[in-house]
Amino acid sequence: MEPTSNWTKISTFLLAGFSSCPLCQKTTFSLFLLVYIFTLLENLSIIALIVRDNKLWKPMYIFLGNLSFLEVWYISVTLPNVITNIITGNREISYCGCVTQLFVFTFLGATECFLLATMAYDRYVAICYPLRYTVIMQDKFVLFLLIVSWLTGLFTPIVPIWFLTQLNFCGTNEVNHYFCDVSPLLKLACGNIKPKEIVDLTVSVFVLICSMLVIFISYICITRAILKMPSSTGRYKAFSTCASHLTIVCVYYGSMSFTYIRVESSSPVSTNKLVSVLYSVITPMLNPIIYTLRNKDVRQAIQKVCQKPKLSKLGL
Repeated sequence: MEPTSNWTKISTFLLAGFSSCPLCQKTTFSLFLLVYIFTLLENLSIIALIVRDNKLWKPMYIFLGNLSFLEVWYISVTLPNVITNIITGNREISYCGCVTQLFVFTFLGATECFLLATMAYDRYVAICYPLRYTVIMQDKFVLFLLIVSWLTGLFTPIVPIWFLTQLNFCGTNEVNHYFCDVSPLLKLACGNIKPKEIVDLTVSVFVLICSMLVIFISYICITRAILKMPSSTGRYKAFSTCASHLTIVCVYYGSMSFTYIRVESSSPVSTNKLVSVLYSVITPMLNPIIYTLRNKDVRQAIQKVCQKPKLSKLGL
């Protein structure tokens, strides 16, 4: 299907959001504002805690700090725009703004996949080779893993975004989503979108499968190592160090796979909105909670910070 002279080229898009109902809009605004503020506070607190407490200067917490840093930007790509649109009533976003939002969102999403894979590898070394852990996970190697994760994530959206910019958008300009995502954008494209869909599928499969493969192999080795432990206390302790990471992996990868590993752009967008909220809003909010509640070192660091003001008031 080739463009015709009867079609008007789109220069701005309208983000549909969740609902046009005034009461629903108020509820969405209040809920998203609270979630955004809470997510920023808890993730920034985790970063500050790790920087402040030298007992947390270990690979596991350095990766966790990077994940929290990523989550701050990840949720900031979409939610502030949603909140602003509800306040002003202006749902417009420029073509360049839409493409930029999609690029950054894809970059951060892919980076999170690789960071989670890196964290799985860290747990594998810690449990399977505890005596060699400090030798293997030296500062230079940790820095190398982080650089690879961030750079690979940065390069991930380049080809898909280039293919997107080659498409013509015409007719209706309403994006049936709360941010510029691939599937609803392709519904507005005129012409042949099949090459773009194939590229998106290929890149999504590469990112998700490669990172999931590292996680899967790591946890197979971890499970085997745990089962060989003679003490039930040791098995429980080893498993508890992985439980938080495994929980986040299941939620994040499950929702991402549902959304992006498919060829057809005709999948229900209303379902995509709900699933997108799961990995772009709920996961960044839950990550610090899950890691904090199940991590003894982080809990102790928080208690230490909370106790200092009390001690200073007593003159100690």
